[in-house]
Amino acid sequence: MIVLNGEGLTLAQIEAVACERVPVRLHEDAMARVRRSRAVLERLLQEGAPVYGVTTGFGRLADVTIARSEQRALQRNLVRSHAAGVGRPLPVAEVRAVLVLRVNALIRGHSGIRPVVVERLVQMLNCGVHPVVPEIGSVGASGDLAPLAHIALALMGEGRAHASDGDEADAAGVLAEAGIPPLDLAEKEGVSLVNGTQATTAVGALALLRFARALDAADVAGAASLEGLKGTPDAFRPEIQAVRPHPGQAASAARLWDLLQDSEIRESHRDGDPRVQDAYSLRCMPQVHGAAREALEYASRIVATEANSTTDNPLVLPEAVAPTDVGADPARGTVLSGGNFHAQVVAQCLDLAAIAAADVASISERRTDRLLNPDLSGLPAFLASRPGVCSGFMVAQITAVDALSEMRVLATPASVDSVPTSASREDHVSMGMATARKLRRSVELLETVLAVELLCAAQAVEFHRPLRAGRGVEAAVEAVRRRVPPLDEDRPLADDIAAVVEMLRKGGPA
Repeated sequence: MIVLNGEGLTLAQIEAVACERVPVRLHEDAMARVRRSRAVLERLLQEGAPVYGVTTGFGRLADVTIARSEQRALQRNLVRSHAAGVGRPLPVAEVRAVLVLRVNALIRGHSGIRPVVVERLVQMLNCGVHPVVPEIGSVGASGDLAPLAHIALALMGEGRAHASDGDEADAAGVLAEAGIPPLDLAEKEGVSLVNGTQATTAVGALALLRFARALDAADVAGAASLEGLKGTPDAFRPEIQAVRPHPGQAASAARLWDLLQDSEIRESHRDGDPRVQDAYSLRCMPQVHGAAREALEYASRIVATEANSTTDNPLVLPEAVAPTDVGADPARGTVLSGGNFHAQVVAQCLDLAAIAAADVASISERRTDRLLNPDLSGLPAFLASRPGVCSGFMVAQITAVDALSEMRVLATPASVDSVPTSASREDHVSMGMATARKLRRSVELLETVLAVELLCAAQAVEFHRPLRAGRGVEAAVEAVRRRVPPLDEDRPLADDIAAVVEMLRKGGPA
């Protein structure tokens, strides 16, 4: 059970709720903040104060005054009109991540909603009611409007949802089966539900966690390739890292050094080897993998901060005073419009992560090429048992190259793009959801590239038997062999690659 209080939610906890379906509950202190912010909003409504999206229309229609009798209809219509997403539905894990992030943001007490809103969202999470959320429909400013609207629509008992058994049906029926009443939205609740960066943050958070596992696997795959190619670990010595003390570089170098300890293969060519130093794809692994670690650390920090932020608009600030209320009691609170829904900071860091992932895939593919090229490896061509009769891993490399080419396209930043929307009221946007989708796909492709390298490296290490590789490399080879046998004769490699990809997604070998 994870207790949500609007603060301190970690990426690991997001993944636990999203992927492992760990239940959540609401901290009472957070609920007190929710009640307080709602009281501020209701006081302002009684006083007839203008509040964007509550007593006015939205975007270009912000100048239109909404009568009190129409204010609840405004919230329902907002959700219905904004549920305009298209494309493939987000995977259930990503929908669950959006839900937990949406709850964590709302209970920070700046949204003016009633407690029942977050209580119903928690019920949906814990009962396995998952709205169908198309992945296209957000420009990452003024909130992830369409994705969040599809979640709010299901909360209202409209649209489509998946039940706990995975079946898709009308949301009203799924809610009824779970014993959750549909929600009749009150003032501001529609705008609070659709305004925010939670879809971008959710997809990005899960992708970053997968990227972290892939980066660990890249060190393992690289160490195995170095052994297969009879390289030297000297480039990973701590003395080299100490004179260029980037933390990411040092971390990767330390992992590589440890993976290669107690290697009989290394000892077999310590004397009489004419090579002075290895190719860059082997020697510079700490520098390249380390740069990716730096990007990952930065992106993870940004996304973790965003996960514990209030990103809707307008904000209900119980302890603030409006600029015009000179001498007013601060305890009265106010509502202020701002731009916390703008996802630029998240979009930029996710773009950076996609760039880093492409570079890790690039150096991995170069190591695979060296393993398969007999002029560079000294091993049988394509690591085949009978080169010529057998093609070995020839086309597995082509698969990796195809994936790498797509990753290079995905490394093109989306966050530098901006298309004005809403009659140019929203005249600069972040394209945050596009960056999150790009990163998700990029990490998926990286796993394929690394799986190909691991398969080739395991085969190469075994060509040196009875010599043993470094202890960490031997553990990795054993992990691969538990899933995939040696390539003694040609066979379809698609299942082999898929089996190693699945191992990487689960965190091994690392």
